[in-house]
Amino acid sequence: MSSPRISTKERLQITRQAMPEQAPDARNRNFGEVNLGFTEQLALLEAERCLRCKDPHCIKGCPVAVNIPRFIDLVAANDLPGAARSLLGDNTLPAITGRVCPQETQCEAECVRGAKGLPVAVGYLERFVADWARGHANELRETPPVPTGKKVAIVGSGPAGLTVAGDLARLGHAVTVYEALHKPGGVLVYGIPEFRLPKQIVAQEVRRLEQAGVKIECNVIIGRTYTLPELRANFDAVFIANGAGLPVFMNVPGENLKGVYSSNEYLTRVNLMAAYEFPRADTPVLVGRRVAVVGGGNVAVDAVRTAKRLGAERAFIVYRRGRGELPARREEVHHAESEGIEFELLTAPVEVLGNDQKWVTGLKCIRMTLGEPHAGRRRPIPVPGSEFVIECDQVIVAIGTRANPLLTATCPELKLNRHGNIVVDERGMTSVPGVFAGGDIVRGAATVILAMGDGKRTARAVHEYLTADVATASK
Repeated sequence: MSSPRISTKERLQITRQAMPEQAPDARNRNFGEVNLGFTEQLALLEAERCLRCKDPHCIKGCPVAVNIPRFIDLVAANDLPGAARSLLGDNTLPAITGRVCPQETQCEAECVRGAKGLPVAVGYLERFVADWARGHANELRETPPVPTGKKVAIVGSGPAGLTVAGDLARLGHAVTVYEALHKPGGVLVYGIPEFRLPKQIVAQEVRRLEQAGVKIECNVIIGRTYTLPELRANFDAVFIANGAGLPVFMNVPGENLKGVYSSNEYLTRVNLMAAYEFPRADTPVLVGRRVAVVGGGNVAVDAVRTAKRLGAERAFIVYRRGRGELPARREEVHHAESEGIEFELLTAPVEVLGNDQKWVTGLKCIRMTLGEPHAGRRRPIPVPGSEFVIECDQVIVAIGTRANPLLTATCPELKLNRHGNIVVDERGMTSVPGVFAGGDIVRGAATVILAMGDGKRTARAVHEYLTADVATASK
C-alpha cells in the first residue's frame, strides 16, 4: 500500500460522490444506460475516502475476494494501470460486476465508513477502473501462459462459466465454452436490460477472454447437440454452468391468456433479440398499455422498467410482501420509482382476467398481511374479503426460475436434489468424476456475483484436479 496522501481526519470529511445518471423523465423512454459512470475526478476523490483499514472486512464481503483496498489505493494514487491489473487479477468480469453486483449488501455493507455514514462506493470505483481497462486493453496484455496440454469443456457462457473459463485459460489450460444461444453471455445478455448492462460491455469482456485463448462455440445445446458423457470422453474435465432458466408460474386461473409472459421470454425477446427495435429487429414483443409485473426481485424490476420504456402508460410491480422485504437492489427500486413505476405491495394475484377473445383485461388480487417469519422472512397471509382488480392488458410473471432438466436428463448418473439442481461436494465436483458444476444450476436462481464466486472457487478445484492428474501420470 502507498503512504497516506491525506490524514484520516481529512478522509472522513469527504462525502460519498454521487453517480451521474440520466434524468428520470428522459431515461424511462430510452434504453441507454442509466448510470453514466464516474469521471476521473470523482473517482480520485471517492478513492480517498477509503480509510486503509488494517483488517479490511470489505474483502470478506466480496464473493470473488477482490482485494478492494489495494485497487482503491492505486486509484487514489492515480495509478490506473496498476489498479486495473490488480482488479483484473481478482475479477474476471469487473465491468459487469461494477454495474450489476449488489455491493450494498456485500463489500459496502462491511465497510467501516458505513457504521457512521455512507460506505465507500466500491461498486462505482470498480466500474470506473474496469471501464478504463477496456479502453486501454493494449497496455494490459499479459504474457501467454505455458500450455498444460489439458482440455476443459464449459457448459454455459453466463457469469459462472465465463469466470471459470478466464481463470483456467490464465493457468494454461485449453478451454472450450459451449453456449446454447446464438450469442455468448448467458443471463448477462438475455436477462439484464441494456439500460443496466449494455450488451457492448458484455461483448467486450467476452472478447478479452477470447484473446486470452478461450474458445466459444454458440448454438450448441448440451443434452441435444452433445451429451454430457460425450463431453467427458473428449475433455479432461467439464464444468456445468447452464443456469436455472426454466420459468416458474403462479398456477392461478387465466394464466394461459394472451398477454401473459414469463419474465424469461419477455426479457429474452427484448434484450437478446432486440425486440425494442422492432420492426428493424426481427423479433416482436407485445407492448402493453397497462402492465402488471408479479414479483419483487431484480428480474421483476428489470421487466417493469422495460415495459415502461416500451411505451406502457402505467406499469406496476405486484409483490406479496412489503417494501422492507423487496429482494431487488435498493438502487434499482429507487430508479424504478423515479421513472414512474407504481408498487402494489402486500398484494398477491389470485386470477388473471380476460375477455371473450382470450386477451388479458385485468389481474384479480388480494391484500396480504405479514405473519410470523418462515424461512427467514415473514410469511404473507391473505386478508379475507380484500380482493380487488388491477386493470391491465399485460401480465409478466417474475417469481423465480428452476433448473432445466434438458442436460441432466441425458446423464442419469448425475446426482440431483429434490429441486432438480446438481449436487456437488466442497470442491464443486458432481457425482461424476471430473465433472464440476456451479452457479444457478447448483444453488438455484441467485445473483451474478454469487455465480462468479462459485466459478472462481471451482476453477481452483478444477486446476488442482488436472494438475494432480499430471503429477500422478509422471510417477
